[in-house]
Amino acid sequence: MKNHYVLSVINILTLCVVVLAVSSYFIYHTRFIGLVVILLGALCLITLIPFKVRISSVWADIVFGAIDNGILAVMAIFGGEIGGVMGAVIGGVVGNAVTDGIAGIFEGLIAEKARAARISDKRTMLGSAVGKMSGCLLSAGVVLMVGNFFGI
Repeated sequence: MKNHYVLSVINILTLCVVVLAVSSYFIYHTRFIGLVVILLGALCLITLIPFKVRISSVWADIVFGAIDNGILAVMAIFGGEIGGVMGAVIGGVVGNAVTDGIAGIFEGLIAEKARAARISDKRTMLGSAVGKMSGCLLSAGVVLMVGNFFGI
């Protein structure tokens, strides 16, 4: 049992390093950064396979991350356009606070519906962390791709 926690933490920390390294490498390749971030989100989900964690058991976390980071990214872009770096920070911080509340509504609703449908609701450290990470990356990647399409 203790080994499972250690492997979960190693998986999460490795994903953090990979996400930071890969996104840092591609940061100046803005044409591709959205796709790269989406692929990193998919990579997160793939790492759940060896742990036999089903997508259905982390779906609430994925939705939370997607709503949370998707709106945050939009707020940061608008804040940056209006007020430069400080505007982006304020947009991101305020966006994060607001979206945590909104995303929490959906996360809770999905978790309640999953329990009602008898889908395993045994949340784990690994599932919650990787699910939220994946959702955040997937939605941010989409926002970056759309922003790039519109020349932002």
